[in-house]
Amino acid sequence: MSDEYFISEAVLPNGLRLLHRRRSGTVAHLALMIDIGMRDELEDENGLAHFIEHLLFKGTKKRKAFHVLSCLENVGGDLNAFTTKEETCIHASFLKEHYSKAIELISDVAFNSIFPENEVEKEKEVILDEINSYLDSPYDEIIDEFENLLYRGHQLGRNILGTIPLVSNYTRNDIISFYSKNYSPDKMILATIGDIDFETFQHFAIKHFGGYKNFGTVSNRLPFTSLPPTKKTEKRTNHLTHCMIGGIAYSYDHPDKLKMILLNNILGGPAMSSRLNLNIREKYGFAYTIESQYNAYSDVGNFTIYLGVDPHSKEKAISLVFKELDKLKQNKLGILQLSNAKKQLIGQVALGNESGLNELLSMARDGFYKNALETLPETISKVEKITAEDLLNVANTIFDKENISILTFEGQ
Repeated sequence: MSDEYFISEAVLPNGLRLLHRRRSGTVAHLALMIDIGMRDELEDENGLAHFIEHLLFKGTKKRKAFHVLSCLENVGGDLNAFTTKEETCIHASFLKEHYSKAIELISDVAFNSIFPENEVEKEKEVILDEINSYLDSPYDEIIDEFENLLYRGHQLGRNILGTIPLVSNYTRNDIISFYSKNYSPDKMILATIGDIDFETFQHFAIKHFGGYKNFGTVSNRLPFTSLPPTKKTEKRTNHLTHCMIGGIAYSYDHPDKLKMILLNNILGGPAMSSRLNLNIREKYGFAYTIESQYNAYSDVGNFTIYLGVDPHSKEKAISLVFKELDKLKQNKLGILQLSNAKKQLIGQVALGNESGLNELLSMARDGFYKNALETLPETISKVEKITAEDLLNVANTIFDKENISILTFEGQ
């Protein structure tokens, strides 16, 4: 493997894992990926992981909120965070000479946040507005509600933001209680891509993270057991009918995951030449937006197809979607089709990695779920080995009608 793509690894005595890829350039990227997300919440804690992510920037034992935000911004850097169903991530991009500053800041935010009472109440209103903004967008709402339908009754079948009644009643004590029992160094990966040698990065990490104790955590995650597919229709006042079609798919570390990514790309991925776009939007003009997604979690995944159509065209559009799925189940890709699809995916992956931050976040998440970290050349090699028979087998497994659920927000 080229030294350019070599990933260095180490584990501190407190369990914090370090990942590092040296990359020349003036800009560096750093991420603290925490293996705590919505799935780690008990039912009456729904939304707390996301709430904490907001509050991490509201003041620490030595910094007020303004100083947290301005620490990197004053030197042209950027600090941000996000919460998923299984992770919380704090990440920063900055000029490489500010590595020590960025590592110290993220350490301070992750371990020394004080969750001021007044900020809890203010941020509560921000999150309630965030929930309402999703409810005002049928596209955003139906994506969340479809996953809730697929995983109904399970932890994955809840919204990351929580619910209005729960968020409205959370207190600072609820925040501290959830934080105190979950945010341990052994649940974290500190990863970086930038022009710094591994020994220096490790020195900074030990200095700023090594003093925090691993207190051990108890996982609340429950395994997912597949449910029978279902169909659900809700009447809405929208002009468009919004529809989600999909089902259960492979987990994050499943050996067929990359094949599923390629298959999804062919079906309805980001390219305008995807089959759904060409054969439903371009040919018939039925949908302004039609796309497919593949989402993978630690032990399960799902594929989804979204379309927004005129109510009078709904049945025809859905019929055409199933026609495309049947084609992928029944017909092998030709040599040229397969070659072009592989080149397209390889190009998209390479372009995504070009930003550095995308590559870093993928590398950090891989650290939780993969036994061996995968570099860009290794991913490209795996894509090139996928056969038409592989894609046919995946299509017949995942696109089986016995695996398909449908959720519709019926427009006027």
